Amino acid sequence: MDSVTTLDTVANLKPIARDRLTLVETEFEAIQQLPMGQVGTVLEIYEGEELCYLVEFADLAGREYAMAVLTPDEVLPLRYELLLAS
Repeated sequence: MDSVTTLDTVANLKPIARDRLTLVETEFEAIQQLPMGQVGTVLEIYEGEELCYLVEFADLAGREYAMAVLTPDEVLPLRYELLLAS
């Protein structure tokens, strides 16, 4: 899998349950889960027993609405340029 670094753009590969989310905007408090495919930004990388990422999810206006700690198998790094194998 591609390596993920701080400030990388990622998408979640699995729905994220409400109890794993920190919701920032009150208008989103009623959601039960964050559906798969939401785009977020990696804010922190935690390298302990298990590698995980703090991901911030924001709308198109840049308003943060949720944060979650995700494992590598729950994120897909998004790339804007083609990376060719050498």
